[in-house]
Amino acid sequence: MEQKNIKSVTKGIVSITSMGTGYVTAAGFNEDILIEQQFLNTALHGDEVEVSLFPKIDKERLGGEVIKILNRVKMEFVGTVDKRKGSSVAFIIPDDKRMYMDIFLPPSESGKIKNNLKVFAQIKKWDDPKKNPEGKILKVIGKKGDNNAEMESIVLGKGFQMGFPHSVEKESEILGKKSKPIPQKDIAERRDFRNITTFTIDPEDAKDFDDAISFKKISDNLFEIGVHIADVSHYVREGSRLNEEAAHRGVSIYLVDRTIPMLPEILSNDICSLNPRQDKLTFSAVMTISADGHIKNVWLGRTVINSNKRFVYEEAQKVLDEKRGEYYGELDCLNKLAKVFKGKRMVMGALDFDKEEVKFKLDEKGKPVSIAEKPRLDVHKLVEEFMILANREVASYLSREIKKINKGASIYRIHDAPKKEAVNELLVFLRALGHEIESKGENISSKELNDIFEKIKGRPEESLVKTVAMRSMAKAIYSVRNIGHYGLALENYTHFTSPIRRYADLLVHRILEKHLKGGGLSSHEIAWHHNLAISLSQREVDAVDAERSSISYKQVEYMMDKIGNVYDGVISGITNWGVYVEESHTKASGMVKFKDMKDDFYVFNKETYSLVGTNSKKKYSVGDEVKIKIIAGDLERKTLDYAFI
Repeated sequence: MEQKNIKSVTKGIVSITSMGTGYVTAAGFNEDILIEQQFLNTALHGDEVEVSLFPKIDKERLGGEVIKILNRVKMEFVGTVDKRKGSSVAFIIPDDKRMYMDIFLPPSESGKIKNNLKVFAQIKKWDDPKKNPEGKILKVIGKKGDNNAEMESIVLGKGFQMGFPHSVEKESEILGKKSKPIPQKDIAERRDFRNITTFTIDPEDAKDFDDAISFKKISDNLFEIGVHIADVSHYVREGSRLNEEAAHRGVSIYLVDRTIPMLPEILSNDICSLNPRQDKLTFSAVMTISADGHIKNVWLGRTVINSNKRFVYEEAQKVLDEKRGEYYGELDCLNKLAKVFKGKRMVMGALDFDKEEVKFKLDEKGKPVSIAEKPRLDVHKLVEEFMILANREVASYLSREIKKINKGASIYRIHDAPKKEAVNELLVFLRALGHEIESKGENISSKELNDIFEKIKGRPEESLVKTVAMRSMAKAIYSVRNIGHYGLALENYTHFTSPIRRYADLLVHRILEKHLKGGGLSSHEIAWHHNLAISLSQREVDAVDAERSSISYKQVEYMMDKIGNVYDGVISGITNWGVYVEESHTKASGMVKFKDMKDDFYVFNKETYSLVGTNSKKKYSVGDEVKIKIIAGDLERKTLDYAFI
């Protein structure tokens, strides 16, 4: 942006790095505005601020100073008490390193508090940006390093709560008593699938089963397949405390050692959960499908089911592999259809981001004793494809209905195409790894990406390439504006299949019910859903951050006992301060710092993502397999230090 177009004052959202530097994203500016720490003036990460701009000098980055805070987004922080022996002065050192000042505890707060405790605190006063903010302890979480304290710290730090308010628990208990057995009038108005073969397929440790699949053979080449979803909207009604709490939470959080559910357990694990051999109320997408994957008919509506069996993934996979066992015929047919549907999506341009995950085995104190890769089985993909199919059909129906009546809206799951700058970076990265990209200009097709994914399958850099490619993509979000889903190559997509753990799905159930009855959303409701979609998108990001944080913590905790050991790794990134390496088995990421590379002086080549020794000409490149030794770990920061061997 040219100087003449720059206003002296603007407003936007400030993002703060772990180094305490701020960047403000403002409308009408081609680049973020740099805010040095001394000019933040108590602004915190995520705040909406007013910024006075400094005169721009030549090619220097545009900078400014925060002159007003328009909206605070967060004033509560998790941290560790730092109290010197014999002193009445205490500080809280925040876990979130984007909080660039320690929080001062006045004597009234610090008197009885012990050192090294994890606490949840609120900033009560911060008038002078040159002084530490003054805080108040809201909750003592526990001793630093204790598993329960550390996990709760992660949850609270992301803005979630471990337990439920008493009023919500009470409402759940009353609902539980009223719902057992299911009143006959609630069953009578539903399509009955209780005599149709139906089963759930979930992880071994799952307690909430929100989806089931039914199978009915019509002829050798025609099948009726039902995707049955827990009818949470039947129990969680608008205006209830349960609904208010679920909307606030937005999602369930899956940490390494526990689940923080969106709904109280009496609902998530019992009333709503599609437990085997129990009558359950569901909302369903029932599809008549030919053997070659053509959908002949779709019926949407409320149903009642009785699941015949609860499969765990490994058990269902064993049936498929051995070609015998309970419901082999049904599973085999579903598996073949799933592969047909995925194949069609891939032809349409869908991206295949299948990635291996890790699974932890913990002792009774929550300490990891082993970490192993969690393989992606055919049965995982089977369930995934039918959930995608149901989500697509619900979104397509709602889109058609909204167009037909020319009013209303729904909540869609949308995914925009990647931005040009992100594609450029991805292209540079892939070419640095030796992948030839045929595309001219600044673009890459989904076919080219999938071809690369196929080429590197099973190779050391597979996980790395997929991670970088995913980061180059726009984030999938919730919106009332339907622009389609780039990654899935679908014009219409929503979330319908997980209302026990996602509030967005619950909203879609309600919207679908309105349209099935010939109604839709009013203009007031559309505005409300628009704001809620933004909030739910952010809650999802927070939940994912919490989950990743718990994984990182457990990976570091596991590695801390293995300092000095040598492992295989893959270089996952190179910066101006060091080399990131991902350990091959545990996927634990760590850094080889330049100061620890004493065998030579290395120069970083940004174009080739590589380091070259000035004397030895030894080269380290992104994607290289390397031997590493663990030399240090920091549980608080969730970081590992490696050294090359």
